[in-house]
Amino acid sequence: MTLNCIIIDDEPLAADLLASYAKKTLFLNLIGVFNSAVEGVKAIRENRVDLIFLDIQMPELSGLEFARILPKETKIIFTTAFSQYAIDGYKANAIDYLMKPISYDDFLASANRALDWFQSTRQLENTSNDRFIFVKSEYKLVKIMFDDILYIEGLKDYVKIYLANDHKPIMSLMNMKKIEESLPKPEFMRTHRSYIVHMKKIDGIDRFRIVIGDAILPISDSYKATLQDYLDGHTL
Repeated sequence: MTLNCIIIDDEPLAADLLASYAKKTLFLNLIGVFNSAVEGVKAIRENRVDLIFLDIQMPELSGLEFARILPKETKIIFTTAFSQYAIDGYKANAIDYLMKPISYDDFLASANRALDWFQSTRQLENTSNDRFIFVKSEYKLVKIMFDDILYIEGLKDYVKIYLANDHKPIMSLMNMKKIEESLPKPEFMRTHRSYIVHMKKIDGIDRFRIVIGDAILPISDSYKATLQDYLDGHTL
């Protein structure tokens, strides 16, 4: 996937630095660099802009004001030298918030976060009409509706698919990577080397273990950060 992006920053040196970062990031297609939000309006009207690296403190029209008039499909990564804007930035539904001076490592991490968001969103859109998969089990093909899946357990070369209203899981000769690629994200999330969880089916988190009905599922360290990001977005 390639994301069309623009950069809006009233400091030419800062804008040029971000432009150099964007040009060496393979999945970003830089279509414009602007020194004011007003200049960026025309680009957004004439092009499909997926992502904006947007300075907050600018004359005429601030980044926060500009964010309020953007189409909802255009996402923002705010860039600023002032940390007090962080909360306002997240209220504007920004994907991320970068503090100046910005290193390429930080830029790339934010860009990857945006890429993950677009990939997950478009995968959900593409699978919205096909809410099922077929798996081979006991010499036959079994149709499984996504909405019926509670969680999936990996056992070497097999997976066990646990379903709502079915006490016996479906076992299929398949590895976890293959079935993970067939499921919509972030609706289904890998939380452990041996578990994929249907996030809508979680009853609770107890001592950072997942509770689904009577099942208590572990969370491995390598997946904690991703899971915590998801939980933060669904916690009041």
